[in-house]
Amino acid sequence: MGPVAPLPPGCYEETAAAIGSAMSERFCDVGMRVNGEDVRERVEARRTLVDFLREDLGLTGTHVGCEQGVCGACTVLVDGAVVRGCLMLAVQCDGTQVDTIEGLSDSGAIADLQAAFQRRNALQCGFCTPGMLIGAQDLLDGGGMPSRETIREHLSGNYCRCTGYQAIVDAIESIALTRAGKAG
Repeated sequence: MGPVAPLPPGCYEETAAAIGSAMSERFCDVGMRVNGEDVRERVEARRTLVDFLREDLGLTGTHVGCEQGVCGACTVLVDGAVVRGCLMLAVQCDGTQVDTIEGLSDSGAIADLQAAFQRRNALQCGFCTPGMLIGAQDLLDGGGMPSRETIREHLSGNYCRCTGYQAIVDAIESIALTRAGKAG
């Protein structure tokens, strides 16, 4: 076994005696802006972003699904980019802007999408809905009028076991038309 790598800046080890466990743990102090609010926390170095958001910050709208980045349930925005919260560590978000479904919803940024999802019955159990809404908003932020195939392709990393996707595509298409001024 080789030498142990030094801890990155802002990280440190606590001894077993200090934390009451059988082994030492590595922690990092992180600061980020979550849904427009500054957050400073000490986190375990291996804590995923989705676990940090849900368990430490109480933002439970972001769901934990496959924990392999495949299902899209943990989708959030980091500095405006769509990421899977189960594949990113909280410490990787130090100094970033993180937006969750709560932030997008509270700001009103996706109110039209939420209403369309409800109107078109594009949600049933609701487990995939936060990731779907974030993905849809990301697509529509690009402007223009995406085709139904483009919508399907953009959401291909978000799994839904209930709806069969047709209503989801219908809802997103209707908002794309409305935002483009082609429907009212």
